[in-house]
Amino acid sequence: MAIATYTGSERTSIIISVFSTTPGIGKTIIAINLASGLATHGYKVCLADLDLQFGDVLNYLQLKSPVTVAGAQRALLDNRENFDVRNFLFDYQNGYVTFSILPAPLYIYDAYQTDVNLVTEIIQDLSYFDYIIVDLNSMFSALNLAILDISTVINYVGVIDFLPALKNYKVGYDTLIRFNYEEKKIRLVENRADSQKLIESRDVERLIGEPFYFKLPNDYASVKKAINSGQPLMFAAPESKLTKSFDDLVGLYSNRKIDNSQDDSVIQPSGILKSIKKFLGF
Repeated sequence: MAIATYTGSERTSIIISVFSTTPGIGKTIIAINLASGLATHGYKVCLADLDLQFGDVLNYLQLKSPVTVAGAQRALLDNRENFDVRNFLFDYQNGYVTFSILPAPLYIYDAYQTDVNLVTEIIQDLSYFDYIIVDLNSMFSALNLAILDISTVINYVGVIDFLPALKNYKVGYDTLIRFNYEEKKIRLVENRADSQKLIESRDVERLIGEPFYFKLPNDYASVKKAINSGQPLMFAAPESKLTKSFDDLVGLYSNRKIDNSQDDSVIQPSGILKSIKKFLGF
């Protein structure tokens, strides 16, 4: 691994934010595998870890970096004229796959020193990448809202396995709409979609009024193998159903033709939509 280097012409990035209102549902796994998948197809990709207090990108990939977004903020504040964001990126490389990482702060103290405008400017300085994948924490903070504002796409992730989770997901979606984000900008992504649960995907779609853009299957064994090896799924479990699913999701964002049909057997109507609405107060 090495400090990132870059040579080439300027470009305008596609910014894909991975966001949820619930912690611990796989945002970081999704962000890492989007970054590695896009890099596999030759795109220049930067993965920005903006879960500033508890960012896990480096931990998942078993990396240690001398640079972080906190250092980038200090450098920008101290000497704007000579600031170069490339000095604060760290490369992940595995064979032919390389993508850059803007790491989260190492210390919680640094997270509390965050200047929203400076961090937003740092993200915009990454515009020479084809794609910027942003891993956000699970709250409607000032920084998250600023990043969502400049995002091309918001991957709004949920694991809808019981009623409180559904209520959380619905409230979060309604909040995004109230903040005037265009519905076409918000992509509903269900993680662990085929796990056993009382609430089916189709009921969630009817309640929210929008279909899921993508459903990722449950594959705990492959995720565990990826985390233990410090690798994206494509290297840790290349033949797994989850790896294939991520490849399909990457295909949607890179305009590759894919078989986008999904197994509707996991989303058959459950007949409890009326009960769900009653629980949520509708």
